[in-house]
Amino acid sequence: MSKGYRIQASTGIHRGDRDYQQDQVCLLNHPRQSTCILAVLADGMGGRSGGRKASDQVMLTARQLFERYDPDTDDASALLRQIVEESHLVIKLTAVSAEQEPHSTIAAFLIDPDGESHWVHAGDSRIYHFRNGRMVFRTMDHSYVQTLVNQGEISEQDALDHPHANILMGCLGTENDPPVDLHVVPQLIPGEAFMACSDGVWHYFTPEELASTIAMLSPREACEFLIQKARTRAKGAGDNLSIVIVKLEPLS
Repeated sequence: MSKGYRIQASTGIHRGDRDYQQDQVCLLNHPRQSTCILAVLADGMGGRSGGRKASDQVMLTARQLFERYDPDTDDASALLRQIVEESHLVIKLTAVSAEQEPHSTIAAFLIDPDGESHWVHAGDSRIYHFRNGRMVFRTMDHSYVQTLVNQGEISEQDALDHPHANILMGCLGTENDPPVDLHVVPQLIPGEAFMACSDGVWHYFTPEELASTIAMLSPREACEFLIQKARTRAKGAGDNLSIVIVKLEPLS
């Protein structure tokens, strides 16, 4: 690769202490451009069938649209927006046959052959950007408690234990159109890393803990460590956990 880095990546998923798995995660290599990858994570909600159907629809939609995407000519942000909007519509259509109303978060990022990263998210699944062991940026949750934090009414720490921490202000499959928050990281360089994860993971870590873990370990080791540590810290009350980590390693 001419960008001065090679891509290392891994995913991790665990049912946690729940009876069933509603999270889904995938890491896709473009079928015609090996230096183009798409990471997609979805945290489904709505009963055993509803939540899983919702997150499955996000994965299916992302795969289909990514296969048709041309990294040389198509717009990456437009692709991500399309994934959100089409997933939202399909989830609404599946609601008729589901036990409960199916909803899902989404957190997706694409690394293109030109050395840029494009992101989209809706809900409280997060994407983090790290560089040389420090957090550069993270997405802001579409949640009630994030609104309170943004308004200065509570701290980030207070938000973790707030009684309404699970209330989302926007996600896929609801009556209202989902938020489509886009972000671009231009000119990727060696030493950068990206992570998407569900709230079953990020709830248990500070940004500093995440940054140092990802800096010190390979993506596979970091996924395993963070899931294991989150499981321990949840003390038997943990949510589903899903995570994808991509690191840009210098060419040796």
